[in-house]
Parts: sequence; C-alpha cells; structure tokens
Amino acid sequence: GERDAGKGLEMRKLVLSGFLASEEIYINQLEALLLPMKPLKATATTSQPVLTLQQIETIFYKIQDIYEIHKEFYDSLCPKVQQWDSNVTMGHLFQKLASQLGVYKAFVDNYKIALETAEKCSQSNYQFQKISEELKVKGPKDSKESHTSVTMEALLYKPIDRVTRSTLVLHDLLKHTPADHPDYPLLQDALRISQNFLSSINEDIDPRRTAVTTPKGETRQLVKDGFLVELSEGSRKLRHVFLFTDVLLCAKLKKTAVGKHQQYDCKWYVPLADLVFPSPEESEHCPQVHVIPDHELEDMKMKISAIKSEMQKEKANKGQSRAIERLKKKMFENEFWLLLNSPAIPFRIHNRNGKSYLFLLSSDYERSEWREAIQRLQKKDLQAFVLSSVELQVLTGSCFKLRTVHNIPVTSNKDDDESPGLYGFLHVIVHSAKGFQQSANLYCTLEVDSFGYFVSKAKTRVFRDTTEPQWNEEFEIELEGSQSLRILCYEKCYDKTKINKDNNEIVDKIMGKGQIQLDPQVVQTKNWHMDVIEMNGIKVEFSMKFTSRDMSLKRTPSKKQTGVFGVKISVVTKRERSKVPYIVRQCIEEVEKRGIEEVGIYRISGVATDIQALKAVFDANNKDILVMLSDMDINAIAGTLKLYFRELPEPLLTDRLYPAFMEGIALSDPAAKENCMMHLLRSLPDPNLITFLFLLEHLKRVAEKEPINKMSLHNLATVFGPTLLRPSEGESKTHLTVASDIWSHDVMAQVQVLLYYLQHPPISFTELKRNTLYFSTDV
Repeated sequence: GERDAGKGLEMRKLVLSGFLASEEIYINQLEALLLPMKPLKATATTSQPVLTLQQIETIFYKIQDIYEIHKEFYDSLCPKVQQWDSNVTMGHLFQKLASQLGVYKAFVDNYKIALETAEKCSQSNYQFQKISEELKVKGPKDSKESHTSVTMEALLYKPIDRVTRSTLVLHDLLKHTPADHPDYPLLQDALRISQNFLSSINEDIDPRRTAVTTPKGETRQLVKDGFLVELSEGSRKLRHVFLFTDVLLCAKLKKTAVGKHQQYDCKWYVPLADLVFPSPEESEHCPQVHVIPDHELEDMKMKISAIKSEMQKEKANKGQSRAIERLKKKMFENEFWLLLNSPAIPFRIHNRNGKSYLFLLSSDYERSEWREAIQRLQKKDLQAFVLSSVELQVLTGSCFKLRTVHNIPVTSNKDDDESPGLYGFLHVIVHSAKGFQQSANLYCTLEVDSFGYFVSKAKTRVFRDTTEPQWNEEFEIELEGSQSLRILCYEKCYDKTKINKDNNEIVDKIMGKGQIQLDPQVVQTKNWHMDVIEMNGIKVEFSMKFTSRDMSLKRTPSKKQTGVFGVKISVVTKRERSKVPYIVRQCIEEVEKRGIEEVGIYRISGVATDIQALKAVFDANNKDILVMLSDMDINAIAGTLKLYFRELPEPLLTDRLYPAFMEGIALSDPAAKENCMMHLLRSLPDPNLITFLFLLEHLKRVAEKEPINKMSLHNLATVFGPTLLRPSEGESKTHLTVASDIWSHDVMAQVQVLLYYLQHPPISFTELKRNTLYFSTDV
C-alpha cells in the first residue's frame, strides 16, 4: 500500500510539473497578447488612432482578467510543487480556478466577434496588421529560445484550448489521488464545474470536435491533397488543395519567417454536398483560359537546362556555394514560372450556392484523379454546412500537420541523391487493349513527367466501334527528367452538343488510366521491353525502349547511296536532276494542301510506323508514293520531312559553316549581323541554299495560319533549328561535355539562327547571288 501511495505521489508530481510548464507558456502567451494593448489604447485618444477604444475593448475582452487569474494560480502552485511531499495540498487552488470560469464564459461568448473585429481591423489598417501578424511570445525560463512569433489570431484561440487542458489534468490528478486524501473532494468539485462549463460552451465551440469532425460528428479525414494552379481574378496562383471527407478546401501557404511554424491561409472551401462539376455547356460562360504561347514555355525550358548545366559545372569545379545557391534560386524561380504558366486543361468546380472556381492542370490524368476522389466521397450521404470562423481556422490549422504533399513539384526541390530521371527519347509502341464491356471509339494518350509535372505527349488514332482496339502505333517521346509513364484510355465523344469551344476542354470519357515507373535499368537496354498496364479491368499492351540524348544526336550516313535518307543532298539532287529533293517538294506540297490548318503541325509527332513506311517508299523511289501520301496521316508526312533533314549525313546548313553561324547570330550590331548572315547563306552549296530557301518560304506560310494551327515562327524555329543546323558526329565531338549541357546552349543558338531567317523579309536566290560581288568571300 505504501509503495502505491509513494507511486501515486510521484505521479501527481509529474502531472503537476508538466501542467506548470504549460501554464508558464500560457501566461507568456497572454502577456504577449496584452503587450500591444497599452500602446494601442494610448493612440486611441490621439488624432491618428490605430484602433478605436471600442475595437480594443472587443478584441482584448477579458484577456487581462484571465491573465491575472492564471498568474495568481501559477504563483501559488509553483512553490508547492517545488517542496513536494505527501502533506502538500493543492486542491483548493484548482477549486478556486474552476470557480472563476465565469470569466472564460464571457471570453467565449465574445470570441467570434473578437476574431472578426481583429480580422477587419488588420485588413483596413496596415499598422495593426503588422502588429497582429507577429506577436513575440517569451520562451520558458529554462529554454534556449528567447521568443517565438505568433499571430494574434492564434493567441486568441489559446484560452479556449486551456479549459480543455485543465480538465484533462484534473482527470489525471484524480486518477493518482487516494480517495481519502483531503485534495480528493476538492479536485472532484473542480472537475465537475469544469466539465459542466465545457459541455455548456461545447455547443458554441469545442476545438477538438470542430477541428476534425463533420456535422454528423464523424471524423473528418484528409483524403487527398496537392498543388494546383487556380485562375483567380484573371491571374494564375499556386494553391494547395485539400480534399476532406466532406469538404474541398483551397489554401495557400502564408509567408512566414525562417524557422517559424508554417501555416495555411484558407482561400475558399466548398462542402462536397454543394459541389458540382459544371458540364461543358455550362462552362461556356466561364472565363476563357489565357494560354501562354508554346515558344515562351520552350524558352523557359531552355533557360532551365542552361542553368542546370551551369550548376553542374560549378559543382564539378568545386565552385563557391554562394554561386550555386544563386543558381539554385534562379532555377527555382524559372521552374516555378513554368509550373504556374504551362497548365491549360480546365478543371472547374462549382458551388451550388453560386460561386465557381477554375483550376488549370497540365495532366488530364490528375484532373480525373481529383474528380473521381470527389465523386467517390459524394456517394455517401453528405450534409451541407457552413463553417464558423473558428471551425475554419482549426480545419486550416490541421492542413499543415495532415498534408501528404510537402514540396512544390519542381525539380529544384529534389534532393541531390534523388534520381534525376531520364533525359533522352522514349520509344513507345501502343499495341492493343482488351477488357471493354461494349464496343466504343477508343484511343490512348501518353503522359510523362517533365520538369517535375506531368504533360500529355502523344495520342493514338481513334479505333472505331470495337471492344479490342489494335493500334500498333509507335511514338518517340522526349524525356526531360522523367520518372513515370502514364497511359490513359478514352472513349471519343462525337456528340456535337458536348464538344466545347474551349479547345483545351477534354470532353472525352476516360475508360481507364494507369502508370508505371521508368526504371533506368529496365528501359535502357537496346531491346524493346514489352509491358501491360491494367486499369479498371482494361489491359493495355505496349512496348518501350529508351535512347539517351547523346545517342539520338548522331547523324549517321546511309550505307547505300541509292536511297534519299542519309545521303548527301548534292548526290540526291544530281541524281534526280532537280534543284530541291523530290521528298522535300512532295512532303511540303502535301502539308500545304491539307495540313496547314492542323493544330500543332510539325510539333505533334506522327506515328513512327507510318513514318518508317514513307521512308521506305521514298528510298525505293516507288511509283506508289503519291497514292500513299494522299492517304497518309498528315502528321506522319510532316514527321517524314523532319526525319529526312535529321538524317542528312551533314546538316543542311553544313558542318563547315556551323561555327560561323554561331558567331554571326551572336553579333549585336544589326547591320553587321545582316551582312554576316546573308554572306553565310551565299557561301552554302547551291542545292543546300535552294532547298533551305524553299523550306523557309513554306514555314512562313505555315506560321501565317498561327491563329488556327497554333504554330508560330518561334515554334517552327524550335522544331526545325536543331534539325537543320546540328553538326554531324565528327564535328561536334570536340565540344561534347555533358549531353544535356551542349544541348541547352547550342540548341538555343540553333533556334535563333533559323528564327532570324524566318523573320527576315523574303530572300531570293538570284538576289543573293547578284550581291556576291560586294562581299569578301572568305568565311
């Protein structure tokens, strides 16, 4: 018995010591809250008050009284705990504390108004906003921290929290106090008063219940969260979106000082009972999405690649950490811009009670994941509700602890030891799919993550009216730090009423979707690797293989000189007795006939098997070429033209002149640049020059249709620049460091060279040749 009594005594001391420590913190918090009250009162009577006396009364109502009650309690209890033995009594202190709960009742009744007043005042008064954002709370006596910054909003919540805390402590004390101890009845009495008080205010406010329970009293759990771009008042904002059991909450991280506890700020919420997805016709009145032109996104990717290689150089040369930090910061800013500006697929959320919200995603896969998660939750019997400001504050407060996605999805957030992903080209053949219940018009799209977020890279043709589509299409997908491949299977929608004017609105129905990790070990073999993705009972068969970037940059001369691919342009034109190779003329003619209004012409890759078939026909000089061209998908014809230039044994603008083109484009004086760039064209062999000018005029005509085909001069320069200029293997060996390294810097210059000629007034062969006399001929 004695041992039990000793144990009980020890336990009571532990409970009380813990409680005293938290009581000290609480008193410091109240002190911090009271600190600005005096100066605010002093200014209230001057000609320039920060707040009126009425507002000060409302915001700081009863705080002084609560502070005094607890200070007295702490000062009486502290010495007792320090001289702790079996004779010490302290029940009367807790009883007295409980008897003063009326002050708390007054505080609680005023709490909502106090919060609202503080919020209004900080919106209308910058000085008060500064004060209320950072109140300094003293650290405990024996801690290293001198003080921490806390917002007024958070401090005003502390008294409510405190009553719950004291009630729990009374429970614990009673557990370890013998029934015959003089403290026992006093503690019991204090507990009874506290519990009655708590249940009376529970109707108004209970931090634990409101925090994470639904109106029905079930636990409110976080189901999904992640970063999405919201279009708000015409500008793009990065938001962290939280989907709870019965509510979708859109928040943003508050800016906080380093080392401080981060918090979220709620932008809006929609109870799932009120949430609907507007149909495409309803979204016609919604704001149109301002899409950033592709070339701006491409430019930014180039910049990021250039910074990446600069960082690699700095690290390799054991550079200063300051320089690396600066590059990291710049890289983050650029990647953040890309993350914000590239998404264009609208994801609309509508609240039955009026407001609509618009997110932009770069991946339909993610859009459907959000939509499905919400619809699954909506199958339950949900109630509509309005959160009180306290409930909302608590819910938003829980976001930080509960979130599963911690970092903004940009590559600069990756640790150095994380896999950087794959850079190069992934060849994917989408074979077939089975497992559909009824026949439909089916197609697949492929998405990969590039620069940290997912984008759609390829699309098969629609296989009509079947349960077992056989696509057998091959795609070449450029990887930029990719780690996963996603396949989505859609049913094509031909219903005219549903097809929206907003061309990014994907109205086709997703039948299934799945993703696989791109494991460098598996993918980087020479051979095709066959795989199956299972989704929703559907199985999609596909094969893939990967070529690293330095491999894919090679120009390999053809072994046989009879065909046209991989054969010098001078040999081909001489053999054909033509000025421009037949393949170039035919492909261009076909594109101008029926592809000039095709969205993304030259950018969207054609089916690799079709391109290979065309290549074989041109190489064999088959008489069926024209018939085949007129039947072939236009993207495959565009792809064949690009492949022809890419496989030339030396670039169209020649290896010999490459260094001079690089120097010419870097000149800053316009007259000198014009002279140099024209002189370089003159120095090209005739077949190369005539073919180049022929292609140039064609690309200009394509760009004239930019409003329809979305291909600007800059887009076309990005696609064709490297193809026409990149030196052949022997030439580029000298400055081949890191594949991605030369890639970024040289590609930018190659794009600029072609863009220069595309933006130049028409250049004619005869004019150029006539002007030869005025210039020196050495390059």
